[in-house]
Amino acid sequence: MTQQDLRHRSRNTIEGPSRAPHRAFYRAMGMQDADFQKPLIGVASTWNEVTPCNMTLHDQAMRVKEGVLAQGGIPREFTAISVSDGIAMGHEGMKASLISRDIIADSVELVMHGHAYDALVGIAGCDKSLPGMMMAMARLNVPSIFLYGGTIMPGSLDGKDLTVQDVYEAVGAFAAGHITEDELYKIECAACPGAGSCGGQFTANTMACVAEAIGLALPGSSAYPALHPGRDEVNRKTGEAVMNLLRLDIRPRDILTRKAFENAIRIVAATGGSTNAILHLPALANEIGLELSLKDFERLFNETPTLADLKPGGRYVMNDVFRIGGVPVILKALQEAGLLHEDCLTVSGKTLGESLEEVFIPDGQDVVLHPQNALSNSGGLKMLFGNLAPEGAVVKVAGMKRLVHRGPAKVFEGEDACFAAIERNEIVAGDTVIIRYEGPKGGPGMREMLSVTAALYGQNLGDKVALLTDGRFSGATRGLMVGHVCPEAYVGGPIALVEPGDMILVDAENGVLSIEVDEAELARRRSSWQPPAMLYPYGVFYKYVQAVGQASTGAITHPGQPSAQPVAAN
Repeated sequence: MTQQDLRHRSRNTIEGPSRAPHRAFYRAMGMQDADFQKPLIGVASTWNEVTPCNMTLHDQAMRVKEGVLAQGGIPREFTAISVSDGIAMGHEGMKASLISRDIIADSVELVMHGHAYDALVGIAGCDKSLPGMMMAMARLNVPSIFLYGGTIMPGSLDGKDLTVQDVYEAVGAFAAGHITEDELYKIECAACPGAGSCGGQFTANTMACVAEAIGLALPGSSAYPALHPGRDEVNRKTGEAVMNLLRLDIRPRDILTRKAFENAIRIVAATGGSTNAILHLPALANEIGLELSLKDFERLFNETPTLADLKPGGRYVMNDVFRIGGVPVILKALQEAGLLHEDCLTVSGKTLGESLEEVFIPDGQDVVLHPQNALSNSGGLKMLFGNLAPEGAVVKVAGMKRLVHRGPAKVFEGEDACFAAIERNEIVAGDTVIIRYEGPKGGPGMREMLSVTAALYGQNLGDKVALLTDGRFSGATRGLMVGHVCPEAYVGGPIALVEPGDMILVDAENGVLSIEVDEAELARRRSSWQPPAMLYPYGVFYKYVQAVGQASTGAITHPGQPSAQPVAAN
């Protein structure tokens, strides 16, 4: 019986006399005769020294490669970029963040395409690197497995756990005179004790939960802290698992069904996850020609209880989820509620239901709750529609008690002007703060605005004002902060027509976002409206503006490719 040839793609680059030059290059990198009979496995990571989220990824890739080698593959390691959302926050650098998602996907696609590797392990840590890596997997449709680089451990000060969210809010508290500069410094020094992604249920941990729920990551792999000693074994198992996927010829599009996406949306709802999931899941679905609308999110969020008490709306961080058994415990709670599609395939080779057979929700803890003890009967995000957002908007309501606000508009043309006004203490209780021209095209790049929202909380205004923007928010944002207002101002959406003093209604109970101005007046304003000049009429920002769509469809930059054929299959 002949051994199974797993070189489905790489044989085209390494087999036969005409490929002698190609083999010569590989020999220069240490490959020998026997290695050319083995499949080539791409091990892609976003390792770098620009963000703590990614600092451990090269070391993790080394352990993945050990697993690949042990199972008869030849690993080929390469890296993609990433942008630190935290370090880019609050200035022009944040315009690069969302754009990086697509560049990560593009760069992984190009290396895999150009070198015809047979399978892929994608390792990511910071916010946009997770969806970027998964988008590449869906696009390529070669056997693939995702590995999250892991959460940071919580900081500690005076017996209290801290995350980076506390530092942002302390900036606002200092500006308002509520804490001293020395107290701010102590918080700054204590919040981030080492490598790993931000600890709360912010974007990275939200998308890590998504990776398990949707089936692209090994069960139990996503909650491990970055520096936990058990990570070595998880990483090796991931390398071994991708070889099993290659033997079984299980590909991302066998896993990424509509049912799998519904499981992913439900875990975002159940954990009070980041609003950024409303951008990233439609973008991932687009890669396989599947459409996810805001109405899909609205339906599933309304049906799904909040089952995990996680920051920023709750009390705990991802390390606490790890402590009680990891993401499978959250999935078990959803299973108990009858809200999972259990027949969905995962990269373990088992169905999601099979992977949960031996999982239980531990007693004596209140991190993840049984459905009958749910924190809320619906999920942590709410979709809003109305004459101010005809195509929709999103607000995180997890942990919030105040869901309705009606107040006069205070309008800012961009984040910087608003932050300056907050520092001058010009925002007062009852205001409806409008930040516009920060959408995918208008930003460009759809900046996150944690600096603004955290500063409002630091001034004790977080639950006394509403904020609306066509930009987006960090997963760490809390309060009545409405993002993704569509259409965005730059393309003439109604948010471009708001004037100071207009009464705005934000009703997160009933899903309404409206401006109390009659249609005739709005039409008059529209007739004289002109878009502002493009801020960056050159380089990557220019290219992005030409390609990107609206936030309501995921800020996608290309049509989906529904064919089930892998890229460069022959």
